[in-house]
Amino acid sequence: MNESTKCPVMHGAVTTSGSKSTSNREWWPAQLNLSILHQHDKKSNPMDEGFDYREEFKTLDYKALKNDLTALMTDSQDWWPADYGHYGPFFIRMTWHAAGTYRIGDGRGGGGTGNQRFAPLNSWPDNGNLDKARRLLWPIKRKYGKKISWADLIILAGNVAIESMGGKTFGFGGGRSDIWSPEEDIDWGVEKEWLGNDRYSGVRDLANPLGAVQMGLIYVNPEGPDGNPDPLASAADIRETFSRMAMNDEETVALTAGGHTFGKTHGAGDAGLVGPEPEAAAIHEMGLGWKNAHGSGKGRDAITSGLEGAWTANPTQWDNGYFDLLFGYEWELVKSPAGAHQWRAINPKEEDMAPDAENASTRVPTMMTTADMAMREDPSYRVIAKRYHENPEEFQ
Repeated sequence: MNESTKCPVMHGAVTTSGSKSTSNREWWPAQLNLSILHQHDKKSNPMDEGFDYREEFKTLDYKALKNDLTALMTDSQDWWPADYGHYGPFFIRMTWHAAGTYRIGDGRGGGGTGNQRFAPLNSWPDNGNLDKARRLLWPIKRKYGKKISWADLIILAGNVAIESMGGKTFGFGGGRSDIWSPEEDIDWGVEKEWLGNDRYSGVRDLANPLGAVQMGLIYVNPEGPDGNPDPLASAADIRETFSRMAMNDEETVALTAGGHTFGKTHGAGDAGLVGPEPEAAAIHEMGLGWKNAHGSGKGRDAITSGLEGAWTANPTQWDNGYFDLLFGYEWELVKSPAGAHQWRAINPKEEDMAPDAENASTRVPTMMTTADMAMREDPSYRVIAKRYHENPEEFQ
């Protein structure tokens, strides 16, 4: 797609013809780039001069906002229906993928600025279909206006999602101010293709300050390193990446198991039927991307990661089901309908199968990713996971 077909609201005014002219930067690539000095200045900020978000947040009817978010969790929309009638798992993924870009190497990334709304994060493969999650939040953002930033709303939605499904949280602290244009000064990697891995040297030495293993992923490849379904190799990637996010083994197991207690993955069919990401989508897609031509393109026909299935038998309820299944069965390597490597329980009981995303009376197999199998096969992760399994109150 050329510049003339992009939406001027998202991409700036269209001031050129359809042809691509040679820029000053292309003529003189060694020219000193001063554009960074203009990043996030008052010209891109729609708020009045002197606006203090933290003071504005103090005037927010926080209880009413949480009530509205709680109601949204089960207010399924036809244009993007909620799996199992509950958006909670979807919003947890959105929130985690906002926070999960943080890395200790330079302190960049994370959920503190609402940067998931902008390129490149809004179009990373790992953020597939999260454009719909943010669109679902738009009526609430419009209602509360500048009293709640996008950055805070994206994080709070995940908190409320957990609480609405029976989980406990540490609470919420507001005050994250929004940015209003893409961040041009963060090193996300040198790769020119999605899922490229030119960030490694030696045997598997990940370049600093990066945390994710491949371009366009938040953390690790759920199928295993570069798609190789080896649980122990996956554990090595997980440990390296999560340590770069300031997380130890106990926190890593808790995060993995806690997140995968909820929701499902989406790989109902051929990934080649999925259209371009939001930044590459045509103007008539209205800012959304990943249009899916498989079946209805949504619900049980959705395609996101290419993996397919829920982790537990109760994907909208906080419980210990993740560990029950992980340790309760032997697992075999299979492929999803989209061709992704995943693991299937051998001879599962019917009560350990998951409901269909659209019809709770139909039971379908659960699955685990290679990253989940790392929690079972890696000696350190296994000890911690078993302890959490046997002591649910500690896991809680």
